[in-house]
Amino acid sequence: MPAPLLFLLTVAIWGTTWIAVKMQATAVAPELSVAYRFLAASAILLAWMAWRRKRLRWPAAAHLRMAAQGACLFGLNYIPVYWASRYLTSGLVALAFSTAVVFGILFGVVADRRPIEARLAVGAALGLAGLALFFRDELAALSLAGETSLAILAVVAGAAVAAAGMVLGSVNQKAGLPVLPLSAFGMLYGGLLSAGWAAASGRGLAWDPSPAFAISLAYLVLVGSIAGFWCFLTLVGRIGPQRAGYVPVLFPVVALAISTVFEGYAWDWSGVAGAVLVVAGNLVVMLPRAGKVPPRGIWSRLLTIGGIGRVQWAGPACPGRRRE
Repeated sequence: MPAPLLFLLTVAIWGTTWIAVKMQATAVAPELSVAYRFLAASAILLAWMAWRRKRLRWPAAAHLRMAAQGACLFGLNYIPVYWASRYLTSGLVALAFSTAVVFGILFGVVADRRPIEARLAVGAALGLAGLALFFRDELAALSLAGETSLAILAVVAGAAVAAAGMVLGSVNQKAGLPVLPLSAFGMLYGGLLSAGWAAASGRGLAWDPSPAFAISLAYLVLVGSIAGFWCFLTLVGRIGPQRAGYVPVLFPVVALAISTVFEGYAWDWSGVAGAVLVVAGNLVVMLPRAGKVPPRGIWSRLLTIGGIGRVQWAGPACPGRRRE
């Protein structure tokens, strides 16, 4: 699947998960909801791998890599987000989590041992400024006292952990670990970590019998986790964690579009200006580096102008990555 399609699918899928996460904010503890989500997703992926006779045995070193990535992408990053969804609107949670792009740039620079590209920093700043305009009313009404401020800090902390997971995903794929086992075993370890957190907190097993909880969980398992993370981790391996890390800046736009249709969101000047800034930031981040030659062809050139061109110029190849 080409990198542009992976990028768009990831944004579309994760842009729709915030409503589902909000529906998970019930009497069930956040860490249990996260455990249910990723243990179920892992079970489905591992069963599919066994049925398709994919490789299931990996050395201990590979499992350590999978566990580290799973802890960051399928556990420690989501528990604070689920908890914060009890006190913040889904839009504000999406906005706070979009800071992952900033952390992704910083962590990617450290991992690659190279200076920050100016256009990446400018693009991220434009995107974050656009999101701030989107949710300026919520930000203006924000109280820095009590659970609200703690919830915002929790989401930002989760974003930082997720950004670390993006970098680990890129490193693991360069080391030769395919996307499928990274996802399946990573979700297993992340789910077990979340379940262990719940047990250590003294929380017993709980379940919400409402249809909304079951439906939202099923959507998060099948679409948000299995489909979404496969697209995202493949994208990380193709174009690197810095460019793939821009996905958290764009998915709140999808969430806002859904809110417009189903929740009657009213657009004003700040919403329009925010959309323009987010698109501009996307163009800046996704355009090829100086010296890179874009692919030929009318469609490819249009993609280049749109900032979502092919992998040949979108980033360095991953020589160690193998196909499934």
